[in-house]
This record gives sequence, C-alpha cells and structure tokens, in this order.
Amino acid sequence: MKVTLLKTLTKEKYSFSCGRWLDINEDDNEIVRELPAEGSLVTEVMPVIKYRVTVCTGTVSGSGTDANVFVCLIGDQGDTGDRVLYNCINTVNKFEKGNADEFFVEAVTLKQVRRVRIGHDGKGGSSGWYLAKVIVREEGQPESEAVEFPCYRWLDKNEDDGQIVRELVPAGESPMLKNVSYHISVKTGDVPGASSDSRVFIKLYGEKADSSKETLLVSDNDLGNYFERGRVDEFTIDTMDIGKINRILIGHDNVGLRCGWFLASVQITVPVQGRQYMFPCNRWLDKDEADGRVQVEVYPSEILPIEKLINYEVSVVTGDVRAAGTNAKVFMQIYGETGKTELIILENRSNNFERGATDVFKREAADVGKIYKIRIGHDGKGIGDGWFLESITLKRLATKTKDSDKKKKKKKKKSEEEEEEESKEEEEMDVYTFVAHRWLAKDEGDKELVVELVPDGESALEENTYEVHVLTGIVWGAGTDANVFLSIYGIGRGDTGERQLKRSNNLNKFEKGQVDVFTIKAIDLGELKKLRIRHDNSGSSPSWFLERVEIVDLKESTTYYFPCQRWLAVEEDDGQIVRELVPVDEAFVKKDSENEGQSLATLGLEQKAKSTTYTVKVKTGDKKNAGTDANVFITLYGSKDDTGIVSLKASKINKNKFERGKVDEFTVESVDIGDLKKIKIGHDNKGNSTGWFLEWVEIDAPSLGQCLKFPCGRWLDKSEDDGAVERIIFPAELQTTEYIPFVPYEITVYTSDIFGAGTDADVFIVLYGSDGICSQQKSLCLNKREQRMYFERNSVNQFIVELEDVGDVIEKIRIGHKGGGLNSGWHLDRVAIRRLLPNGKGSETVTFPCERWLAKSEDDGEIVRELVPSEIFTEKLMKDGTLKQIEEEVEDPLEVHTYKISIFTGDIYGAGTDANVFLNIYGDLGDTGERKLSKSETNFNKFERGQEDTFTIQAVDLGILYKIKIRHDNSMFSPDWFLDKVEILDETTEESFVFLCERWLSKKKEDKKIERTLYEQSYDGERNSLDGSSLSLSSQDSSGNLKETKKSSLVKAAEEGSLIPYHITVTTGTEYDSSTDSRVYIIIMGPQKVQTERLWLDLPEGKDEFADGSVEKFSVWGLDVGEIKKVEVGHDGATPESCWLVEELNIVVPTKGVMYNFVCKCWLARDKGDGLTSRILNILDADCVNTGVKVLYEVTVVTGDVEGGGTDASIFMTVFGSNGNTEEMPLEKNGDRFERGQEDSFIMEIADIAPLRKMRIRTDGKGTRPHWYLERIILKNLTNQEVATFTYGEWLSKLKNAKGSLVCEMPAVINDEQMMEDTTYTLQVKTSDIGGAGTDANVSLILFGENGDSGTLALKESNKSNKFERNQMDEFSFSDMLSLGDLCKVRIWHDNKGIAPGWHLEYIDVMDSATDKTFRFQCDRWLAKAYEIVTVTSDREDAETKENIWIILEGKLGRSKEFLMENSSKKRRFERGATDTFQFSSKNVGDIAAICVGHCPKDGKKSSAKADVFWHVQEIIITEMELCNKYFFRCNVKIPLRYKRRDYKVFECAKVTESFASKARSLVPVKYETIVVTGFEKGAGTNANVFITIFGFNGDSGKRALKQKFRNLFERGKTNRFYLETLDMGELKKVRIEHDNSGLAPGWLVERVEITNSATGVTTIFPCGKWLDENRGDGLIWRELFPRY
Repeated sequence: MKVTLLKTLTKEKYSFSCGRWLDINEDDNEIVRELPAEGSLVTEVMPVIKYRVTVCTGTVSGSGTDANVFVCLIGDQGDTGDRVLYNCINTVNKFEKGNADEFFVEAVTLKQVRRVRIGHDGKGGSSGWYLAKVIVREEGQPESEAVEFPCYRWLDKNEDDGQIVRELVPAGESPMLKNVSYHISVKTGDVPGASSDSRVFIKLYGEKADSSKETLLVSDNDLGNYFERGRVDEFTIDTMDIGKINRILIGHDNVGLRCGWFLASVQITVPVQGRQYMFPCNRWLDKDEADGRVQVEVYPSEILPIEKLINYEVSVVTGDVRAAGTNAKVFMQIYGETGKTELIILENRSNNFERGATDVFKREAADVGKIYKIRIGHDGKGIGDGWFLESITLKRLATKTKDSDKKKKKKKKKSEEEEEEESKEEEEMDVYTFVAHRWLAKDEGDKELVVELVPDGESALEENTYEVHVLTGIVWGAGTDANVFLSIYGIGRGDTGERQLKRSNNLNKFEKGQVDVFTIKAIDLGELKKLRIRHDNSGSSPSWFLERVEIVDLKESTTYYFPCQRWLAVEEDDGQIVRELVPVDEAFVKKDSENEGQSLATLGLEQKAKSTTYTVKVKTGDKKNAGTDANVFITLYGSKDDTGIVSLKASKINKNKFERGKVDEFTVESVDIGDLKKIKIGHDNKGNSTGWFLEWVEIDAPSLGQCLKFPCGRWLDKSEDDGAVERIIFPAELQTTEYIPFVPYEITVYTSDIFGAGTDADVFIVLYGSDGICSQQKSLCLNKREQRMYFERNSVNQFIVELEDVGDVIEKIRIGHKGGGLNSGWHLDRVAIRRLLPNGKGSETVTFPCERWLAKSEDDGEIVRELVPSEIFTEKLMKDGTLKQIEEEVEDPLEVHTYKISIFTGDIYGAGTDANVFLNIYGDLGDTGERKLSKSETNFNKFERGQEDTFTIQAVDLGILYKIKIRHDNSMFSPDWFLDKVEILDETTEESFVFLCERWLSKKKEDKKIERTLYEQSYDGERNSLDGSSLSLSSQDSSGNLKETKKSSLVKAAEEGSLIPYHITVTTGTEYDSSTDSRVYIIIMGPQKVQTERLWLDLPEGKDEFADGSVEKFSVWGLDVGEIKKVEVGHDGATPESCWLVEELNIVVPTKGVMYNFVCKCWLARDKGDGLTSRILNILDADCVNTGVKVLYEVTVVTGDVEGGGTDASIFMTVFGSNGNTEEMPLEKNGDRFERGQEDSFIMEIADIAPLRKMRIRTDGKGTRPHWYLERIILKNLTNQEVATFTYGEWLSKLKNAKGSLVCEMPAVINDEQMMEDTTYTLQVKTSDIGGAGTDANVSLILFGENGDSGTLALKESNKSNKFERNQMDEFSFSDMLSLGDLCKVRIWHDNKGIAPGWHLEYIDVMDSATDKTFRFQCDRWLAKAYEIVTVTSDREDAETKENIWIILEGKLGRSKEFLMENSSKKRRFERGATDTFQFSSKNVGDIAAICVGHCPKDGKKSSAKADVFWHVQEIIITEMELCNKYFFRCNVKIPLRYKRRDYKVFECAKVTESFASKARSLVPVKYETIVVTGFEKGAGTNANVFITIFGFNGDSGKRALKQKFRNLFERGKTNRFYLETLDMGELKKVRIEHDNSGLAPGWLVERVEITNSATGVTTIFPCGKWLDENRGDGLIWRELFPRY
C-alpha cells in the first residue's frame, strides 16, 4: 500500500502511497515504481508522469539486437534509474532493423529531460545494435513537444569504439563534444590468485554530479581475459561532466568460478579536465579474504595536473567513386594559431573509409585556437590503399561568455545564485569544413599520399610549392639507399609534417656528390626556420653524408640554405640518423665555396648554437627477460614542438642495446622545441624477444643546463601489464637537476707536416678561463674508429664540443693524449678554438701554437702540453650582409713556468713504493692536470725509503700554489708508500712551496687511501676535503679567492642561528620489498608555514639503498623552524617498483634538547598502502624525549708543526664547565684532520655547561701513527661568540711523552684569564684499625669538585713502601693538577687483585695547595663545621653600640652554643653603617632556620645596663664555610641592651643560596635497583659482558659492569636484577648500556631498562627495543636510552 520514511533524529515523517501491483503479470506489468513524497512537510506533491520513449533502430546491415535494452532518462530533477525495455506498445519483435519501438516509462516528473542513457547487456547471439535515435515526450503532450536524441552509432563490442552504453543529448548538440571521456586504468595486484572472472563495475562521484554504476565490459586495450594477475585493463566511460572526482566505488558481482579479486589501484585520466587521479586500493575484494567485502569506496591519493585537451568531432567523407575506400592507416594533424595537435590516428573497431561512407570519430587533442589548416594522409600500407577523400568536418565547442553589463545596476539586490547563472558560459560549436575532393594514392593524381587543406571559405592561406635540393657529400661512401624523410618548419605557420622524398630528378637517389630535386606541396609556411631530415636506416648501405639542403620557395622565389656537412649514420659521428638544420646567411655559404681548396665545415658551430643536444640515457630493468631486440624509438615533446620519431640505434656504451640491467646512451639533436614536457618511448615489437622492461630514461641537455629523469618502471610488452608497447612518460620533478648551461666550442686541431707526426691515441682537451675556472677533460674522438681517422700527418680536424662556459677569455688550454697503441707519438702544430659572439652575429677564433712533440720517445717525453693563445681572429656580420674580419695579437699571455718537484719518501720500514705516482698541482690561476712522475732526475729507482726524487714539470703559470693532489695506482709488487713531504720550486719566480704529508698511501695501512690532497704549509684558506664535483666550474676548491677567511658557510649560518643541525635516524621495515634505492628526503615544518627546504638524506658512499631492516643515520643542517609541528618524509621514486617501508623515524634537535620518535610502519610507495611516496607526520604522534640542550661550538684543533706530529689514533674529548661536564666525545678523523701543522675546524654540539673550566683529551694510542703532538684546541661558542683556548704543546704518546701519558688536561683560557688554578693535591689515606683492614690491591680514585673531576688517579707512589696496611696513613702527591675548587665527593675503588684484596678505609684527607684547603672524606660524613657571621649595622644616628652582641643558630639538626661577638676599645665593632665579620666553629646544626640575637654589656655588670641603649641592626648574613652556603636574615630592628640572656630577638631565615659543592655534598649513598629486560626474538640473548652508566642531574654513576656470580645473564625473554650503590644522582636523565662484543653470540636485543631509587621508591623506565649487534640495524653495540614518564 504505502511506504513511510521516518528521520529518527528529528522525527520528521514522510509517506509514499502506492496502492499498485509490482508484478510482471498484473496492472502495467512493471516491477519498478517511483513514488512522490507526501505528508505535512511536503508543500507540493510532485506529479507522476508517463514518458513515451520511442527507440528507432538504424537501417544499416545487422542493426537489430536481441540483447536486453535499458534506458535511463536524466532531467532537471534527477533521473528514472535504469529501466529495462521489455513491454513494447507497438511491436512484438523489438529492436529489429528499421523499427521504431515505443515504451512507457512512468516516473515522478523530471521537468525537462536533458539526457538519455541507453544501452544493452551484450547478451544473445547478435547483440551488436545500431541505434538511430530516441524520442521522448510526456504522455498527453503534443508531438511538437517531443525531444529527439540522435545517436546514429553502434552499440557493439566489435564496432566503433566498442561501447554498449551511450549517453545521448538533444538534437543540435553533439554528444561527442558534450560528454567527457573518463579513461580508467584498473590494475590487478601481482599476488597469487589475484585474477577475477567476475563482472567489475565502477561509479564515479563528482563535485557536480555522480555517474551511474557502469559495468566495465569492453576494454580499450583488449587483453582478451580481463582482470588478470599483474595486468592493467583500460576502459573509457563517456558521460556528462561530473566535475572534480571526489571518490569512486568499485566492486564486482562475485559471480563465476574464480570470483575473488585483488585490486591494486585505479587510475582515472580526464584530459578534458586536465587531471589525473590516483586511487590506491591494494586490497582483496573477495568473500573469503580480509573483511569479505566485494566493493569498496576509494578516495584519490593524489590528483596530478596533466596537459588539458579538448574534444574534437571529426567526420570524414569518402568519395563515391570506384575503389574510393582504403584499408590503410589514416592520420591527421590540426594546426591552429596557438600551436598544433599531435598526430591523430583515425581508426576504431569498425571498417572505416569505405566508398561513399561518412565516418565519425571523437578525439581528444590540444586546443590550438583558431584552426588554419589540417594535414591528412595515410601510410600506403595494405591492399587497395588508394583513397578518394571527399571532405572533412571538424567540430569543437567554443566557449563565449555572455555579456551581462546591462544589468549591472540591479546586481546588488540579486542573490548570488542568479548572478552565477547569468554569467554562465554559453557553449557554441565551431564547425570547420575542409574540402579535398581528390585522390591520395600512389597511382592517381599527383601521386601524393598526404594533403594539406585549409578551412572552406575564409582562409587567406594558399598552397605553396617548395623545391627541395638535397646535396649529398663527396666523402667516400657518402650515398645512401635508405628511405629519406623531410619536414620543413616555418616561423609561426606550422610545418609540412614528415614527407618521404620519393620522386627525384635522378633515378638512383642520394648518391655521392649528387643533387636531388624534390617538390613538396604545403600550405604556405611563411619564412622558414628549420628542417628535419632523417632516414630509416634500411637498405644495404644506409650511411649517408649530407652536405646541405637548399629549399626554393617558388611563390616568394627565395632560396634558403641549410648546411649539414655531417653523417646520418649509426656507425659514424654521433650515431644519429636524423638531423635538424637551421638556415644560414648566404654570405657564409658563399664564403665556403670560394676557397674550395680547404673546404672545412665552418658552420657546424652556428648550427650547434641554435640546436640543443640531448644525451638520452635509457636504463633497462634488472628483471628476467627485461631486455629487448626490437627497434626502440623515442619522441621528445617540448613546450613549442617535438623532435619527431627518433630511432635509438647507436648506443655509445653497449654494442648489444637494451639488455637486462644495462644503461644505453644516445644523442638526440633538435632545434628549439622549448622546455621538455614529456617523452614518448616505444618499440616496434619486431624480433625474437620483444618484451622490454624500461626502468627510466634520463635526458641531459648541457646547453640548457638541465638534466631530467623520466621514471617508467613498467613493461612494454604485449603480454605484460597493459599490453602497450609505447608509453608516454613525464619527468619526475624531484629528480631534476640543474646546473650552469654549457656552450659550444669549435676546436680545430692542426697536425704538423713532418714524418711520423700523426697519432691514433685518444686525444683530450681542457680549457681554462681566468681565475682558474676550467672545463672538464673531454676526449675529441667518440670511438676508436675516429681515433684512427683523425690526427693524421698534415691533417686538419674539426670538432664541435659542448663544454662549461669558461668566461670571455681563454687563458690556456691543456691538450694531450693517453698514449698506448703502436704509433702514439704526435707532433702538434697548433689548435684553434672558435666560439660565437654573444649576439650570434659572428664568431671569435683563438689560436694556440704548439709546434712540439707529444711523445714519450721525443723531446722531453711529455704527452701533455699546456698552450697559451697567440692571436685572436674575429668575424662580425655587418648590417649590409658583409663579413668584417679583425685580427689581433693576445696581450701578455701567461708564461710557461718550469716547476722543480722534490718528493721525499719517509725513512721508516717499508716506506718505498714501485707503483706509478701521479701529481696534480693547484694554484690560484689553475692547475696542471694530473701528470705521471716518470723520470726522476736524482735516482734510477724512484720513491725508495728515505730518498729525495726530483722531477721537472712545465706548465703555464699557476700563480700561487696552494694544494696538490698526489696518488699512486697501487700497481707492482709493493705499492705501499710512506710520503714524507713534497717541495715544489717555481724556477721562474724562485718561490718555494712545501706540502707536508707524513702519511701512508696504502690500501692496507692507516685509512687505506692511495690518494691524498695536501695543502701548502702556510695556506689558511678553506680546506675542502671533497673534490670539486664534476659539474663545478672551479678547478679550485676555494672559489678562486685564496685569501678568503677560513669561515665556512656553515659556521656563518650557525653563528647567525639560521641553520641548526638535525640528526635523523631512519629504520627501514623488514617485510618483503621494504628497501628502496630512491633518494629520501625530509622537510621539517614549524608554525605558520615556516619550514626547512627539502633536506636530502643521501646515503654514504658504498651504500646504494635503504636495505630491509637497516638503520641509517644522517646529520643535516636546516632552517631553525622554532617549535616543530610536522615532519614530511618522502622519496623521489616515481615508478611502481619504488616501494619503501618506513618502520621508524627519529629526529634529534640538539639545540633544542629534544628527540622525537615516530613509529611509522607505513609504506611510501606507488603500489602499496595508500599510493603516496611522501607522508606528513604530526609531531603529536611522536614520542618526545628531553635529551638536554646542546650548544654549537666551532672546535679548532691545532696539531704541532713537529716531525711526525700527525696521528690516526682515535681522539676523545671531555669538556668541564662550572655547570657540569660533557661525556667523552670522539673527534672524527674525517680523512685528513689532525695532521702535522694543520688547523682543523668543525662544528660540535656540546652540553650547555658554560662557563668552561677545562678540557681533557685522551687518545687510544692505536693506529699506524699513534703519537700526536697537540698544540692547542680552541672552542668558540657560536651563539655568543665566546672563545676559550686550551693549550697543551706536548706529545700524547707512550714513547715520546716523558710520562708516557695518553691523557692531558688543559685549563680554559678566556680573555687571557686562566679559568682554573694549577695545584698539587696531597692525599692522606687512613686505613681502619680493625682486623684484616689492609689490602694489596691496586687502588684508584677520582676527585669530584665544582670544576669537574680529576680523571682517574692511580694511588701508586706512597711515602710507605707497603701501602694500605692496618691503621696506617699513606700519603700520595699529585703535582701539575688543575684545582677542582671545592671538592664534593671521591669515588674510590680497587681492582680486587692480590691475596687479600678486602680493605677497610677510615677516611681520606685531600689537601689542595692552590686554595690551601683540606677536605676530609670519612664514611661519606663531614665533621665540624665553620661558620662566618657578618653583621650590618644601620646607617642612622643612634644605631651604633659599644657593647657586645651574642647569637645562637637554630638548625634542622639542633641548636648551636652561644657565639659572643665582642666589642673592644682597640677594635671597635657595630659602628653606624659598619659591616663586621666574625668566625666561629660549631657542631653541624644542618640548614639554619632561625637565629636568636641579644645585646649584653661588655663587662657583664648589671649596673651598666642602661635602659635606653639600643643596637639597630640592618641585616645578618651567616656563611657555612665548608660548603659556602649563605643564609640571609633581614632584621631592621632595635635590640635593647639587657643583662639577662632571656631577652633576645628571633629572626627567621629570609633566603638561602646553596653552593655547588653543597648540592653535591648533601648527597647520600643510595642503592639503585636496576632491572634489564632482554627481548623475546630469536637470538635476543647475549654472552658478552654488559656495562651500564646512569646519568642524573647530580652526576653519573661511572661505567659499572652488570655481573652476578655463577648466573647465566641476559637470556632471551628474561629479566635480570642488579643493585648499584652511588651517591644520590637526583632525577635520572639517561642511561648508556653497552657490551664488549665478546663471546660466541654477542648480539643482544634490549627491551628496556628500569631503575628504582630505593630511597625514594621512584622508578624510571628507559625503553629501548633495539639490537646491540654489529651485524644488525646500525651496527652499534651501545645505546643511549632516555626515560619515558
């Protein structure tokens, strides 16, 4: 009867009355009803309307269908839903050819019907259906109100576009243009059983509307079997524009044998919107897996902008003449005022282009503005390829906005909605008609297969004919048999497209020295700007040397000259078989033809400057069967144009191209295509194993200074992925690198005309500008064949190379060869280098004369020469078209200097070497390049122990020398070499330079390096241990300015406080495929959009990936963002393969003293999780731990200039300040620090303990050079610029130091003031008087005071021969110590050795000679206390007294006796305004809480007690002398004179200042219960010895071993308990736990450590959860743990 709907929240009620059957056999046989809402809330009940739907089937052969047809009417008020049409009013056999079948659809009114969606289910024998149109009208309305929806298309899987559902729009509108194509790629996961046989459906939810649920029946890439494991299926849905997609619903009907489906992801590309959506899914849609759901809603993980296209409707009419149709492949291209579309292929599933037919295509292509021409043609393949083309119609929507100016005045009152509607865009259709009415056939008409057409009627453009003259060169083998193709480009008027040059005036085309003439018809191009010519490398001898192309514009009768003078050949030159040529001025060409005698190409440079050379690197994946034998081609698309199809034939690296895991390199040249936007790469699927897995393509354009990476990571294989064999790839933004653009140089090399002058060796060149800027070293020949061809006797060879721009002046060049081969000796006459003037109007040539041998057996045996310029020749193109030529001499070029090099080998065992030694010398004007030191002038056997070898090198003046690089090649029998020093004498200026080394160059010793960079002894510029990177223009690492201050940019930034260090630890997960080799980055964000730049976490050398389970640590410098709010972590991988599982991310900000730990456990991957490769983590999700604020210091370590002063031992530093001390910190060697005579500066983070007091330096005395001469260390606080200097000036060495000491302590000197005094400590150790008290063990102790600790002192030299005997006092003296100030504690222990090690200690007295104080330590208890009392008498008239004052102290531990402060006539006290000081000693009363003060007569007589005598006291201060605690009492009262002691005033303590020593002294010994929990994983336990150090606010426990007798500790899953006794450490800050890596399986997984203070009962938990294992994670066997509260 009826349905009632109740909204439970608001109790609103709606009712829907029906009262009709829903039954196939009752009423109107419908089983779907629409009911309008009724009830009190509904103002107007909507009417139910019958719509009469007439479906007209077409009259084409096979039009009818037996499938079930459904229709959905869409109107202004919703839609009718899909209604199956089975009750036909007028026919029995529905949907037959020519039928018009009528149906009723009953629905709540739609108002105006806007669209009709009609389709069928594809069932039945002949389901294909040709639908003519649908007519809809409301029942009871006149026929004239009927709306017609034309279709005239197939709904057939095998015809047209294969769709069996269409959306129709009313007549006069084009559904093709109005509907938006949604291209949907569905990727099935690559997991076992992922495939599905169910029917998959999808529904899109957009901002404007939702699409209906579409079943994905017909795919565009027809893989035969859909939704198979690891494959991608592509579908297109044509529907109305639903706006930006918010989400999708995808699922399946769960029918079939294998219905479960693992969906990886869905990608939806909407070119008309210019957007691409990624919907990651990565889950099962299966009743029996996971949550059992078979449909899922997915939200986009990212929406990428792509090139925006528009819809074109293309109607092609084939003529009605005999044999007019074609089966060839038809293509077209559209040219408009803003550009051109890409090539559009016109084909679909139907048989098109039959005689008399009209074929309609919908194509998405770029919006080219107003169209001025199209080009249409076919490829001439197949039987009956000739085609008679009648006409073409192009339609597209043009948007014109209506003017709404008239109504401006009223606007204010209007609501916004109306206003919006008013300015709605009204879409009109642009229609262009192109009439051809001609044959495109090899044997009809003008025999052309391509024609250019202009739109009918309006166009002013006409067809023009171009006469093309192709001149083949006269080089041997210049001609070709390949097919040649040509495209001509005009300025701003498009191009001719690629035309094959077929019909020449010669029968045999393109022969040596021949001119071939062709005609090309095209719409007038205006002035020509370039041409592209290529051949297809077919035929028996395809190599072709093209001299030039001349093009005559017959309409304008002008001639354009395009010089080439290069090979188009895979084996020659750069291997390209395509060339882009630019026209040059006639003057240049004529100049060439005049002096035919020496016809060298001189225009290559101009061509090169106008063109861009791209180096294309192609990486084939490292997978099974990844390589291909097919022919690979590539097209580069720029913002202005594309390169056309370029075949990748000649790889520079591998003979066999595109093999598994290999990188191939190719050259592609093109002229001005703008910025690269995308590439298309593919293969022709020919050959045996054609499938190809392409990893990435990298395109480097030196002349633009840009290197782009195009990641692919997919198969190009018919049987993998989506079956495509070509792909369009876009550049990955994060992987783009930019650098300073290169410029072209034309280098002409003249070989002399003397016997044996030629060479086959590899010749290279380096150019130098001013200030030592130099280019990279570049080989002139590309391969061995060219080496054999060039540099023959009396030859002139020209090379065009792109190199770094070295500036306006070339100061010198270095040219040489690598030797090798039979006749490598070479006599070079001169080198000329030409480059273009900046405006392109001419060029300048610089000549470098040589006229010397480069041969090992001639002259001085050198094969490298440095040349300076002699003259410059300039050519300028004048305005009148003539060339003006100027010659000038070079003024004062650099001179060639002779450098005498003395190499001193060390005088130690095994110092000499037999290896080859190479040297490069750097000065402020450049460097010498690497030279081999071959002929020693002093010794026949070079580089032997203790000897000096002298060599001579000639080089252009280097200026002031500041560093050298020296290395050997580790060859021969004993290559290890100990180099003492190198001295270089510049014989021309007689200046001498010394470079100290004193190190091994050895693969076995020290740091195992065989190359060293040494700086001149007095050089104080910045030392950069990194080599100038390959792209850096400067050969010098000091940016050309030697006197630059030593400050590195990092120090400057740290001083300003803008950059701070961040320490980042990244843990990678352990699941399958967790690792990544992408570059990882992090961005740290603070409040209000403040964020660091992208901080790249680049792995150290030798590591190429974040491996499974690895822990990688990085220190990066980034902007100080204040309080961290968020952190973004990501990587630059863009291929499906680049997955990374981040387990944990840890960030330490030392300058803020915090550590954040994120437990992420999330995928950063395209194909896993949510499909994102970057993630933003909120700081609220992190565990935050306070680690203590650190301050940045610039540490400068000065090593003495003493022989053997440098070291490679490990060095450790501890710094002490008045606010505590740091832990022992290692000073990193970092390759070349701590060498003789060096000052090494680096930044360290040091705890905030300033003011600094002293520093302790310790070396471990290990390594090949364990001795170190430490001069001094300077610490500079970068926040307040305070500098502290620590001077030692002595050896740290067991041998060279008088005491054999490896530890030194140095006081801080700040502003010339020493912060600690030197002292001698005398220790008196009293052993108790009880049985067995003495010991024979070795006793050590550490003193702790307000200035830190003394370090370990061994009690060895006593005044008694037998130490530590019962009731004995032993005295020890330690001189040259630094005074620790007031001592607070002593840590004393013995090593438990000897027969009776037990020892009962009574007390220790420590005397400090500097302060003359004695400290007694007895059972940790202090004895008598001394107090100092200071009284301040008020400053008013009657304040003073002549009598005495007495005082009693009341403390927490008791009352003191009375102290009498006496007044005498000799020494007056308590005068007006006076401050008096008294000292007393008393028992310890503890903290003083109050004092009692009385005023009594001097003589103690009653009589003199005058009633009106007062003492007016202002303040009393009591200092407890031992610990210097001060107690202040504010009095400010009169105290009357009284004889009786009962009369006194009581004052409460107003404030206390506690001294450092007191804080520490008040500490009592506390037992700490320490619990260590071992993890439960396999192998978690350890047999190693474990140590712990506990750090608290009052100090640390020292390193304690955790052991128990006869117990097996630290077993898997077990908990072990230990008790440690130390002085109370206060609140615990951190714990350091470590093991010594001993035993069989030392690796240990520590779960956590719990420490309980047994006095207070407070437990602190230190979570760990990490391995201490050299073979896991970060390989550390110690951890610092911070508390979690």
